[in-house]
Amino acid sequence: MPGTQSNQSLSVHPGPLSRVLPGGRELRPQPGGGCGAPNHCALLSQAVCSRGKGGLHGEVGVRGTCSHSNPPPPDCCSPVNFLEAEGHQGLVVAVFGILFSSVCVLVLDTDPLPFIASSSPHSRGNAGGYWKIMALLYYPAFYYPLIACATFRHRAGYFVGCLLSWCHCVIHIWQKVDCPQSPKIYRYYSLLSYVPIILCLIVLSIWYPVLLVRSFTQEKPAAREVMNGSPDGCLLLTCHPAARKPQAGIGLLSHMSPYHSGISGFQVPLKLVLSVTTAVIAVYQVALLLLVVFIPNIQIVRAGMTKEITVLLVQFGVVPSENPGGVPGDMERELDTVRHYLWSLEVCYVCSLVLSCLLTFSMLMRSLVMHRANLKALYRGAVLDVFCRAQMLCPSQQALVCWMSFASFQTAFACLGLLTQQVIFFVCTVGFTFLVVIPLQSGTNMHLFKILENMWPFWLTLVLAVVVQNLLAHFYFLEKHHLKKELTNRRALCIMTYLLFPINVLVGVLAGVWRMVISALYNAVHFCQLDISLLNRGVEAFDPGYRTYCHYLKIEVSQSHPVMKAFCFLLLQLPGPEGQTGLKPTDVEEGIQLMQPVKGLLKASKSKQTRARWGLAYTLLNNPSLLACRKTVLSDPTANDTQSRPAKP
Repeated sequence: MPGTQSNQSLSVHPGPLSRVLPGGRELRPQPGGGCGAPNHCALLSQAVCSRGKGGLHGEVGVRGTCSHSNPPPPDCCSPVNFLEAEGHQGLVVAVFGILFSSVCVLVLDTDPLPFIASSSPHSRGNAGGYWKIMALLYYPAFYYPLIACATFRHRAGYFVGCLLSWCHCVIHIWQKVDCPQSPKIYRYYSLLSYVPIILCLIVLSIWYPVLLVRSFTQEKPAAREVMNGSPDGCLLLTCHPAARKPQAGIGLLSHMSPYHSGISGFQVPLKLVLSVTTAVIAVYQVALLLLVVFIPNIQIVRAGMTKEITVLLVQFGVVPSENPGGVPGDMERELDTVRHYLWSLEVCYVCSLVLSCLLTFSMLMRSLVMHRANLKALYRGAVLDVFCRAQMLCPSQQALVCWMSFASFQTAFACLGLLTQQVIFFVCTVGFTFLVVIPLQSGTNMHLFKILENMWPFWLTLVLAVVVQNLLAHFYFLEKHHLKKELTNRRALCIMTYLLFPINVLVGVLAGVWRMVISALYNAVHFCQLDISLLNRGVEAFDPGYRTYCHYLKIEVSQSHPVMKAFCFLLLQLPGPEGQTGLKPTDVEEGIQLMQPVKGLLKASKSKQTRARWGLAYTLLNNPSLLACRKTVLSDPTANDTQSRPAKP
């Protein structure tokens, strides 16, 4: 029977993602247990709160509880499990957003460590780069308590998180209100660059109080109203999705199709949410920097344009003039033309920047949809639907390194993709504006139209050659016989191929230019997508972004498979008061919902849970992606259709 076989044939390989299970339990718990930065007030308050948090960690370790209602093992309360614990994705994403925004501000900051005496201007010298490297290590440690307070799952930790988030938020807001302008690049650049930091701190300032209030007001697990389990989810992981309709009532995300899975309970992994969020923040920071570097300067140049400079531009032929040899007093019209040209440059720059941001954002959302589809396929064991050849979904050194750097790569690729798109689109819009729009508007500088007019015989020849070849192929060289086309007039076909060879060479030149243009545009637009390779199959391994994404999927599927997590969760259920377990309605896994009914429910709910467990056992035995979790040596090898092999010492 599947139920008896699964207990003998399945074992869990602990990994970096599978050790912490829903509810905060581990499968195998181990024994033991200024403008650039906030000012001294934040440092002092954070040190005091961190000291209290250390005492809290000791208390939790001794008592072995993370909350007053759900006592998991002590190690699940470790402050380093924030990437494994579930239920606080928004909080983790907010802290990473603060960290990345601080790093973005750090890049252009002349004083990266304002509270260290050796980083002052009189003693910095040529060591500015070293201080920035030190700041790259300082900011993660500085903001770490904001993310560690939630991992204790204790009301005292939530209280410390409230104090820290409020302190950081008030200090940053007070600092920017007191000094909104700065001489760096643009007077409001510092204020605008801190907008993501302030927004993330506001999220933390609301999130921690909500967690604190819930820790006092939440009911015990036995009194909670939970949902009934259904085996349909885990059965979906054993076959390809057919004509199944998405279930309603899964919350707000269930209505956000196609960005949320139709499978009930599907959750996007934290790493994906984190990578997309930091990429969006990166798009904002890079777009802001590009905007404040160009627009204020071009406005200053346009306002300070004089007649003397206009005369120089007229003499070089940049600006058309009815009187090229005129004196400065006769340059009023030409001066207006120069200012109009500069205004056109400004409009082209803003339009190209907006288009680049929209395309990058849409590609990130499309990438999120592809992530979801690829994860669902790999959960079912359909490896060939994701990769071009069969691969083992098992952890390795390279895969683990790629998993660690996936979110960072996504952020960096989004920045570079936006820069590339901005350059390409700005050049294209400027060329179209000054070669087509302005000449048609003013009737001057008709250079492009003159070239096209002088070359009209050449273009007409190419067009006629293409049209003639298509007409001959359709009416003369192809013949239909019983709904099947066959070649005819082969001698004439050979003669026309020979005669049109020189003209087709010229057509090929134009086709090659178009190929380069469309390839550059395609690669620039899809540069931020790691789920597709910009190289051809067979050389995909040379694409570092796609290779990182593939290894990330291997780690995510092999170490965080939802069916295995649900199975391990069932194994770790500890009977609570009145024979009930401490399940929470938030412990919903992708592909399966196994909820413990409350006291007083009818037997129908128990039968649904029984069917769900049978469905789980069936999935464990038939899902190809779970083969890596099987035991290699069994007391009864025929249980899983495996051959006998000698046991390793």
